[in-house]
Amino acid sequence: MPKTLVIVESPAKAKTIGKYLGKGYVVESSIGHIRDLPRSASEIPERYKGEAWARLGINVEEDFRPLYIVAPEKRSQVAKLKSLVKDADLVVLATDDDREGESIAWHLLQELKPKVPVKRMVFHEITKEAIASAIQHPRNIDENLVEAQEARRALDRLYGYEVSPVLWKKVAPKLSAGRVQSVATRMLVERERERMRFVSGSWWDIEGRFQVAEGEGFPATLIELDGKKLAQGKDFDPASGQLKKSADVWQLSEQQARELAESLAGQPFRVLSAEEKPFTQRPYAPFITSTLQQEGGRKLGMNASRTMRAAQKLYEGGYITYMRTDSTTLSKEAMDAARSQVRAMYGEQYLHPTPRTYEKKSKNAQEAHEAIRPAGSSFRTPESLRGEISGDEWRVYDLIWKRTVASQMADARGRRLQVRLGGRAQDGRDTVFAASGKAIDFPGFLRAYVEGSDDPEAALEDREVLLPALKSGDGVTARDLKPLGHATQPPARFTEASLVQALEGAGIGRPSTYASILGTIQDRGYAVKRGQALVPTWTAFATSALLEHHFGRLVDYDFTARMEEDLDDIAGGRQKRAPYLRGFYLGEQEGLGLKNLVETRLEAIDPREIATIEVPKLAGSGIEVRVGRYGPYLTRGEARANLPEELTPDELTAEKAEELLGRPSGERPLGNDPETGLPVIARAGRFGPYVQLGEGNTPVKTSSLLPGDDLNTLSLERALELLTLPRFVGTLEGEEVWAHNGRYGPYLKRGSDSRSLNNHEELFSVTHEQAEQLFAQPRVFGRRGAASGPLKRFEFSDRTTIDLKSGRFGPYLTDGTVNATLRKDEGGENLTPDEARSILEERGKEPKSKAGKTARGGKASAAKGGKAAKTTTKKTGTAETAKPARKPAAGAAKIKKGKKAPAKVTPSWDALRRHVGVLSETERRLVIAVRDEGHKVDEIAPVLGLEVNKAKGMLLQIGRKLNQAARAGA
Repeated sequence: MPKTLVIVESPAKAKTIGKYLGKGYVVESSIGHIRDLPRSASEIPERYKGEAWARLGINVEEDFRPLYIVAPEKRSQVAKLKSLVKDADLVVLATDDDREGESIAWHLLQELKPKVPVKRMVFHEITKEAIASAIQHPRNIDENLVEAQEARRALDRLYGYEVSPVLWKKVAPKLSAGRVQSVATRMLVERERERMRFVSGSWWDIEGRFQVAEGEGFPATLIELDGKKLAQGKDFDPASGQLKKSADVWQLSEQQARELAESLAGQPFRVLSAEEKPFTQRPYAPFITSTLQQEGGRKLGMNASRTMRAAQKLYEGGYITYMRTDSTTLSKEAMDAARSQVRAMYGEQYLHPTPRTYEKKSKNAQEAHEAIRPAGSSFRTPESLRGEISGDEWRVYDLIWKRTVASQMADARGRRLQVRLGGRAQDGRDTVFAASGKAIDFPGFLRAYVEGSDDPEAALEDREVLLPALKSGDGVTARDLKPLGHATQPPARFTEASLVQALEGAGIGRPSTYASILGTIQDRGYAVKRGQALVPTWTAFATSALLEHHFGRLVDYDFTARMEEDLDDIAGGRQKRAPYLRGFYLGEQEGLGLKNLVETRLEAIDPREIATIEVPKLAGSGIEVRVGRYGPYLTRGEARANLPEELTPDELTAEKAEELLGRPSGERPLGNDPETGLPVIARAGRFGPYVQLGEGNTPVKTSSLLPGDDLNTLSLERALELLTLPRFVGTLEGEEVWAHNGRYGPYLKRGSDSRSLNNHEELFSVTHEQAEQLFAQPRVFGRRGAASGPLKRFEFSDRTTIDLKSGRFGPYLTDGTVNATLRKDEGGENLTPDEARSILEERGKEPKSKAGKTARGGKASAAKGGKAAKTTTKKTGTAETAKPARKPAAGAAKIKKGKKAPAKVTPSWDALRRHVGVLSETERRLVIAVRDEGHKVDEIAPVLGLEVNKAKGMLLQIGRKLNQAARAGA
């Protein structure tokens, strides 16, 4: 019987499609991209390692040909697909119908090399009808789309690999630059600079409640005094807080407003004018990717990544159409389905007379897709899916359904009302008060969807502000005249939703990239969340300043948007990939290319100048903000003070800076070491208190304080005891035994073997005999039996440590946050510190793969455990490709299948700390006091006005919130 192999990207998508295709079809997933550029030097094939361009993974000497490799963790899946291809009579590539999907299909074709016919199948929703139609109408792979994706990948690699090292050298290690992420960071920084320059202006007015002879009262606000308008926010200069010179208005003080209110008390008022104007409001267009992310944030409180994860699951489950689109178009089938539901659920009067079309696309719209809508020719209501989907997926589906149905509904109609009231104060001054109202005569689409609201019916009530029937000349009585103070507000910070909107409006980025951009700028430490707002860090200021001053074109909004247009031209066949990349990198277009730009500007960059951040509110104080390799700090003369992470840039004033500089330095000289004569100093570091032997930033030795030690009361004797760690205990069977204090507690180490100790004080008291007894016992893994100690520890001058440990799948490196399993060719205990750090940093950049498996420490691929795979290289199309010369060992898939998934790793406090923006102010203060400052709960609770038991309960809730935020990427 003929057999057709259908290949898609994900197992979930494969499962859904498999239900519709039935017998004769085998549906398997590639689990995303199977090939990519090398991620580290160890992945570069041997034959290319001597090439100057190899570090880039792109042959910049020959038509910018990318060097593709099969990722080690994908080799077993590729082997499985090759096996399935051998048994197939036809191969159908059914990846997504966009540039990424087209690229995946092309890579599958290049790597699998089927000897049977191959078809390309595309669809925009996973329904039985759509799949049946797609399989009957295949097409060829679109080489232009493949070229466009390849060009984008090359651009991002060249930009990141050439510019990021500049940041490492001139700002701080571990930073990254990106074609879109750096522009997004600049947007955040520019908005914060506006807030830092902002000076608030203030004014007062009067609000009163007015009443006709009968009926309820209504509010009105003073807008004119003696024929001159009162000041409003728009009349103030944001740079000075003063009225603009062009503003011919009254600026009432508090005293003037109070005196006027008293003078108006009991005075008669009459209606000067009453105007009523009709209005209509059209429904919103169906969702595109960016508007779905924005409304997911506004309505559901979900960040962009979380919204897109839910949408991805809905698409793969066959509930909605493709979720990465910038088209607002609905098919005739979709419009008919929506109109049918409007007619059935709301009535004919709520249906727009003709089908509504929304042809407008965002700037530089990509390949043709429909808007995001419920799948199928008839839409399932959210209520009908309650038992089938739940949680985020149900809420996002409900959002999409309402927006789609509302798009075919009638306009909302109503009236806007404006009333002006006049009255004379006792001192003879004439005043004008204004009241406005809104009446909705026919809600139309608002019955189904109100932007930013979960409950359309309740929102309708909120939208109506009713006024009594009034006509010119009617008398009214003033009640409760109250002076009100106002202050201008700085421009609002970007939220994830508004940043996506700004990027989209500027033509920067694409639907498939927005969520990852938002994640990257937070993961790289360029922004933190405070509530829903994105706050740029001081590091973001330094990196943006460097790029703006020395690589201005690379973060120019128009230039970046033009790059998107160029990629669109490549996708449309109007431009070729290689000449475009050559112009960008080598400078054959638009002047100096990236390569020469970096080489010529590097020496001109003054790190001190870049690291010094201009803060308008510190002008004249002599205080400067600088970004050092270990964080931001204040400086004036010889005085220094670290800037607290919770202090946002716009909140730093001269008064706050003086307070920080005036605090104790957190450094206590304890005396001198009797043996060396060197000073012993106790310090409060960014990662906790510690003692050091020697002065300056290059001490002879350092040691962290142990639980129970207090920086303020620590004695010289105790400090010297701490500095003995790690402590030599003795020799067993020819190997030295040392007592160490590790991230997971105290332990003994002998060669590659280790045993945990019961408590920290045993570090100083454990004897040779006790050590011998411990090592005679079987090794116990995991707490409470205690974690195994490291095989080797690498310690660095910035007080970070990396441990080499033995795990289920072989040796691995860890810094407590990132785990990196070592390959056979990576040296194990022969690693140097620099090699260890390099490996960990590279793995830390790698994205998590499906089902919790990670490139940096998850399940081993089927190829692991054997000898390092030899590679052969072959040119395919425009790319250099490298692949394993051998298939994985027989039975590898069975071994992998039988193993349980690794246990979840609890994020470290350092990893969780970046998410404290999801907490309330009290929660933030509590957890910072306990985790960062070392306060005991029963000590800090009263200071915060909390009962001790309540504070302990709050800490549990805080832990859950932070872990959830970390998992969600919030």
